[in-house]
Amino acid sequence: MSSEDKEAQEDELLALASIYDEDEFKRAESAQGGETRICLELPQDFKVFVSGSSPESLQSSGFEYSVCFLPPLVLNFELPPDYPSTSPPLFTLSGKWLSQAQLSALCKHLDNVWEENRGCVVLFAWMQFLKEETLSYLNISSPYELKLCHPGQGQSRTPSVPAEDGKDCEAAAGSASAEEETMDARAVQDVESLSSLIREILDFDQAQRRKCFNSKMYLCSICFCEKLGSECMHFTECSHVYCKACLKDYFEIQIRDGQVHCLNCPEPKCSSGATPGQVKELVGEELFARYDRLLLQSSLDLMADVVYCPRPGCQTPVMQEPGCTMGICSCCNYAFCTLCKMTYHGVSPCKVTAEKLMDLRNDYLEADETAKKFLEQRYGKRVIQKALEEMESKEWLEKNSKSCPCCGTHIEKLDGCNKMTCTGCMRYFCWLCMGALSRANPYRHFNDPSSPCFNRLFQAMNIDDGEFWEDDDEDQ
Repeated sequence: MSSEDKEAQEDELLALASIYDEDEFKRAESAQGGETRICLELPQDFKVFVSGSSPESLQSSGFEYSVCFLPPLVLNFELPPDYPSTSPPLFTLSGKWLSQAQLSALCKHLDNVWEENRGCVVLFAWMQFLKEETLSYLNISSPYELKLCHPGQGQSRTPSVPAEDGKDCEAAAGSASAEEETMDARAVQDVESLSSLIREILDFDQAQRRKCFNSKMYLCSICFCEKLGSECMHFTECSHVYCKACLKDYFEIQIRDGQVHCLNCPEPKCSSGATPGQVKELVGEELFARYDRLLLQSSLDLMADVVYCPRPGCQTPVMQEPGCTMGICSCCNYAFCTLCKMTYHGVSPCKVTAEKLMDLRNDYLEADETAKKFLEQRYGKRVIQKALEEMESKEWLEKNSKSCPCCGTHIEKLDGCNKMTCTGCMRYFCWLCMGALSRANPYRHFNDPSSPCFNRLFQAMNIDDGEFWEDDDEDQ
């Protein structure tokens, strides 16, 4: 590395660190490189559009979400020794809501920027282009449509761009067809599925809005003190803002009096209500438990078809239509399945995690008859029965079997000696110490005086007290 290149690299990295915050630019510790997280400046009233959840879904209409922020593009780079005099930075560009074709087009443009400025530092020019010109360069406008290429993979595209081989994938910048577009290995679409993409977009947007809110000053109309947003709370429906200290006292008085449906905005003639998440943030654990219990009980007295929006930052009560498993939050417009609480998936079966089945089973067994009927209406008797059966099976396996040390298959010992053969992988192992045995001479483990299981080939376990006992012939 020449001294000129080394000095230019250090100056550039120091300049970027002084320009951008730590959450936007992070320098690598072990190499000349780093990571930049670039949040695009979206037009006002920008919307993302989601079409019907799946081809099998009976729901053909789409859902539209207004967002102020989209998850950042992540540019990871490493500076070669001869940068900037000869070679460009090595980089990868990843994003959640752009297709690989779109990201490939951006990578190609970054290459062009380097060619135009060969011999000069280009990282700042790259970051400014990505931040200010990405939307115009890719012809992205509101509403921006998110599409699913095939099950398990999320893709995004604008309606005007042609598809590739009949799939819903987008060609970059609208200038070349998708068939002619070569995917760049440096372009990484960091998304697992359309369902997770929608949720990440909405949660990131809410987090960024909260960050902006926390940094501003607001006047509380109760105590008439001006405070930072981080010390305040706003009601979602009306956007009225009050300091947390005043709202805390107000909420605690109402909950102690049992008025859980009266936690409304203190503004006169305003009926906006606080969400359960807001109440939980302000009051103590004991009071919130009382609030939650009274709210659930009052809901059960009136109707059995009220669910909460599953997004942690929302939790708004949602009315469930009879016979329908789709809920749409009136606050954040999140469309979700009322059974599994994931993004609405139409007639496709719910994917219930093992942890969810365990919680559901425990809640059902501990519930009284009214609560059991409520759970059956919310999740369905089939899902409840599945939870009970699977947990009983799991408990039986844990109590009556051991896992093969080679492949993990559950093995039950009925009789015989302690040299076991796995029915899954056919490997030998010791039932006493669960160690793998030699295939050529598995009994050496029981004949070797240095082995912990020496002379214990026929030793069995007493189920009652958990201690080992030897055959009568050996005792004599």
